[in-house]
Amino acid sequence: MKFHDTGLPGALIVELEPSQDERGAFTRLWDHDEFQRHGLPAGIDQCSSAYNKARGTLRGMHYQVAPHEESKVVICVAGAMYDVIVDLRPASPTYKRWFAAELSADNSRALYVPAGFAHGYQTLRDHSTVHYLIAGSYAPEHARGVRWNDPAFGIQWPEDTRIISPRDRQYPDFAA
Repeated sequence: MKFHDTGLPGALIVELEPSQDERGAFTRLWDHDEFQRHGLPAGIDQCSSAYNKARGTLRGMHYQVAPHEESKVVICVAGAMYDVIVDLRPASPTYKRWFAAELSADNSRALYVPAGFAHGYQTLRDHSTVHYLIAGSYAPEHARGVRWNDPAFGIQWPEDTRIISPRDRQYPDFAA
């Protein structure tokens, strides 16, 4: 595993390193010691998956507030996605800045999303599947969201065709 800076403190691209042979490939998605060496939470409380039927599916921007913040590693295991994070930590020098990366089953990259960040993505291919390795427990009463097209962030999304849930469409403008 190789860790690369995103320009947002604590958020990292994780370059996975598949081991390939005549049978196919084996890829380590999580390594407690590697994450600990980089000062990241080294425990996983949840592992979740999201299957997306159609290209243009947009999920986000989601996060949880204290005391139930989550950090996560996001990995695209089938298809491709445009993955986006927004720094919502008021004391951060990159407060309200966003970062995006293409994650795909082909490019062996993952994104580490620290606690205090909103996360979302838009699929770039039909039949895309995303896995989440999550530190922190899901607490519905602490779940929040910001709108994917909120002008407070100015996120540049890759495509105009989007499939968005009613919940994700209705988030109000971000007030800080």
